[in-house]
Amino acid sequence: MENTYKENDFSTILKGRRSVRNYDPTVKISEEEMMQIINDTVTAPSSINMQPWRFVVVASEEGKKTLEPLVQFNKLQNETSAAMIVIFGDLDNFAQAEKIYGTAVEQNLMPKEVKDRQLAMFAPVMEQMTLAEKQQTVLIDGSLAAMNLMLTARAYGYDTNPIGGFDRKNITEALELDPEQYYPIMIVSIGKAQEAGYPSYRLPAEDITFWR
Repeated sequence: MENTYKENDFSTILKGRRSVRNYDPTVKISEEEMMQIINDTVTAPSSINMQPWRFVVVASEEGKKTLEPLVQFNKLQNETSAAMIVIFGDLDNFAQAEKIYGTAVEQNLMPKEVKDRQLAMFAPVMEQMTLAEKQQTVLIDGSLAAMNLMLTARAYGYDTNPIGGFDRKNITEALELDPEQYYPIMIVSIGKAQEAGYPSYRLPAEDITFWR
């Protein structure tokens, strides 16, 4: 499927993004288009390119009923959005290292000697990481993917809302994933706005930037 971008102007995509809570419930996103959105999303950077993000697209009525008691004050997004995209971090992401780096070699994106050197260097580091360090890493990488997802959605003509208020303790098992491996990061609702999101004030650069 080719990209079906509705908007290509970067300024419009970036500055026109709003957090939308009420969506047109009649608007659905096909699985094919959703997969294209996710394929664009994962062009985000990640630590040593391990791409630890994992996505659960909750679009069915049954899936949304599962989410309903877990999203607390964000039930309107769950009820009206085309989908709730739950982003997890895979704490065992280094298991994909051979596939990621090996495919890069096959596609002439990386010399084999670089692959071998990097994997030999990174493997012992990853083995020694604490759980807290792994969680921090996937939280950063998953947040980069979430922002990419929201901007990508805008390019496809959809609206989004990042959601941090949900039951992190129970959501992983509720979506039938292993809580020992998958760390919940964020939910991004996606669909067509029924009500426009509010514009908001941003502190200017001179208030938040330090020069040394």
